[in-house]
Amino acid sequence: MLSELKPPSRILMGPGPSDVHPHVLKAMATPLVGHLDPSFLEIMNETMQLMRIVFETENRLTVAMSGTGSAGMETVFVNLVEPGDKVMIGVNGLFGTRMVDVAERCGAEVVQVKGEWGDIIYPEQIEEALKAHPDTVIVAVVHAETSTGVLQPLQEIADIVHQYGALLLVDAVTSLGGIHVSIDKVGIDACYSGTQKCISAPPGLSPVTFNERALEKMARRKSKVQSWYLDLSMIQNYWGKERFYHHTAPISMVYALREALRIIVNDGLEETIERHWRYGKILQNGIEAMGLKLHVEEGKRLPELTSIVIPEGVDDLAVRKNLLNQYGIEIGGGLGELKGKIWRVGLMGYSCQLRNVVLFLSAFEEVLREQGYKAPKGVIESVVRPDNLMFTN
Repeated sequence: MLSELKPPSRILMGPGPSDVHPHVLKAMATPLVGHLDPSFLEIMNETMQLMRIVFETENRLTVAMSGTGSAGMETVFVNLVEPGDKVMIGVNGLFGTRMVDVAERCGAEVVQVKGEWGDIIYPEQIEEALKAHPDTVIVAVVHAETSTGVLQPLQEIADIVHQYGALLLVDAVTSLGGIHVSIDKVGIDACYSGTQKCISAPPGLSPVTFNERALEKMARRKSKVQSWYLDLSMIQNYWGKERFYHHTAPISMVYALREALRIIVNDGLEETIERHWRYGKILQNGIEAMGLKLHVEEGKRLPELTSIVIPEGVDDLAVRKNLLNQYGIEIGGGLGELKGKIWRVGLMGYSCQLRNVVLFLSAFEEVLREQGYKAPKGVIESVVRPDNLMFTN
């Protein structure tokens, strides 16, 4: 006989998933109703409105796709891209690279605008590429590049993209709920995210939103969407007033998403974002006080995902294993060309608490000492001051 499921207790401070609020876990234990039950349809309506608040948009087509953030990525591409469309993609990390792959599978002619893995895509790069390719129909960038910890500015790029008559598509998997996405203010035409990062629900749904320009592009399609499961021409009729059956929604995950979004909205979106910025800055100051180097320069860093350059002579895997085994703290390693070169530390959603910052810095210092790295003493006292303690989660 198999024993009862008993996973170990962890503090999730990697690039995702993040820890889940107890109220969200409680919501997931709520008894099921049918996916066409009137009460569940009302829950869907509430979830859509909460998503609009956190996305900062009035877009009517704002729904949660069944699947993780990668399903959201596929959703925006398969619905907006037809074979032969020219699509421009900013590639400065793993997830820009993944967008290239997805777009090519849709039959797009892809133009890559490349940047360093640790730097932003600059507006002038996009403008220069659009001048060379004026028939581009979509430009896609990653707002928060999870593989590097870079925060991509969007407003100037959005203005340039629209001047050339293209649509702007944005990956907000790691940004939504942690920093402002500002869909309507920036003018983002299509965007996708995930539930397991700053939203702080389990992985399993992908919030997406499309404005009227994007809907017009979808309405002009000459070919069927290549994915039946992700075809929004049908799915929006399930989330919309018609309530036509498409597939069985993951009911417990919708409960979880609604509750996670409710917590953000009740706490205040501005206050939630401020918390990510404040504690992210304390963490980054503490890391630098240890004499370590951050991979991304000041002014381009995400607050919710910090990349640390691994010092010479320190074993990447040993540090992560010791943090996990000795302290129950999970952090991430590097991906792609940064594999073995950086650690990635997340402060997302419910994991973004001052106590986690203090615990991580203390544990990290001890684990590094075991590796022979001598961090300066008094790091915690230098970065965690009474004025920071006054900010409550």
